[in-house]
Amino acid sequence: MKIWVLIPAYNEEKEIGSLLDSLKKKGLSILVVDDGSTDSTSEIAEKKADVMLRNDKNLGKGYALKKGIMYLLNNVDFDYLVTMDADNQHSPSDIDSFMEYAKQGHAFVIGNRMEHHRGMPLIRVLTNRFMSALISCITKQKIPDSQCGFRMIRRDVLESIDIETDKFEIESEILIKAAKKRFLIKSIPIKSIYFKDHSSKIHPLYDTFRFIRFIINLKK
Repeated sequence: MKIWVLIPAYNEEKEIGSLLDSLKKKGLSILVVDDGSTDSTSEIAEKKADVMLRNDKNLGKGYALKKGIMYLLNNVDFDYLVTMDADNQHSPSDIDSFMEYAKQGHAFVIGNRMEHHRGMPLIRVLTNRFMSALISCITKQKIPDSQCGFRMIRRDVLESIDIETDKFEIESEILIKAAKKRFLIKSIPIKSIYFKDHSSKIHPLYDTFRFIRFIINLKK
C-alpha cells in the first residue's frame, strides 16, 4: 500500500521539522506545500520532505491543498493520500489507526476530535458543530468533525471529483462531492492537541459566512 502525506504549511518552522521526522520514521512519503512562508519552513521542508512545492505568496490552506493533490495525481503512483496540518496539532501516531481502516478497504477516513475536544477554543467547538451538522445533512452521512483536516483518502475518490474551490471550504467540498459519488466516509477518534500559544489561521465568523455562501452556491 503506497501512502503519501500532504502537508500545507505557512510559517511553521518551530513544528514542521519534528513532524516530518516522525512521519519519515513510519516510512511514509511526504509532500509539503509551503504557502509563501517568510520564515525557514521552506528550507526545513526541502531537507526533510520527499517533495517540496512553494507558493511565492500566501494563498491560503485551500490553495495549497489543491496544488498538492493535483501534483500527486499527475506525477505520483499512490494508493492513499493523508492530509494533515503542519503545526503538530495532528499526531502522527494516529496514522496507524487510519491505516487499519485503509487495509479494510475504506475509501475515505476522517479524524474526529469532538469526542475529546479539551483545549479547543469554545468558538471553534460551536462553529465546528454547526458546520458538521450541516455537512452531515447534505451528505446524508454522520460526520461529527467535518472541519478536521486529518484525513486518509483513496486515490480513486480524488480522481472521481472535480475540486473547484481553493479556500477554506475546500475540505467541505471534497466531503460533499465524495458522498455524492457514493463513497462511505468513516470517522475515527483522534487526539485533540491544542497549545496555549497556538493561533489558528481560520477566522471562525468570517469563514463560517463564506462556508454558508459556498453551500448556497453548491445547491444552485
